[in-house]
Amino acid sequence: MEIDEHERRQIKASSEEQIMTGQPNDYPNDYSEPDLWQKLSQFAKQAGQNVVEKALTLYYAAQRPETPLWAKAVIYSSLAYFVLPADAIPDFTPIVGYTDDLSAIASAMTAVAFSITPEVKAAAKQQAAAWFGANATSDSSPESPNAHPIREISIE
Repeated sequence: MEIDEHERRQIKASSEEQIMTGQPNDYPNDYSEPDLWQKLSQFAKQAGQNVVEKALTLYYAAQRPETPLWAKAVIYSSLAYFVLPADAIPDFTPIVGYTDDLSAIASAMTAVAFSITPEVKAAAKQQAAAWFGANATSDSSPESPNAHPIREISIE
């Protein structure tokens, strides 16, 4: 099925409107910041520091005003997939439960790599380390004053 120029413009306009209203597709409809923090606090240790750090990297990248709306849509889609309890490989499956989540997050990181600044990486790494206790510092704020403030949660 070939799409003509008129249809292409309509799709683009619809997509832009959906992104501007914060509803770019089904996954972002399922994303919410409280759900992300809840998932991280309940399942961070099970998911592992690597998955958590990458999810935080995407979250902080999405908070940057310089990140384009389409990139935020990609980010929120992958975070929504991470938050959703039903996915390709159930999260409770031992060892491989978060493999699909990590794949979705890694794909999103590749797509929006230009929005992942050294400050974003440092803030995510520092927060993950603070939560997991590895190289944690007593000050859990990001080194860069331009980075998004770090959310305090307790990992169960």
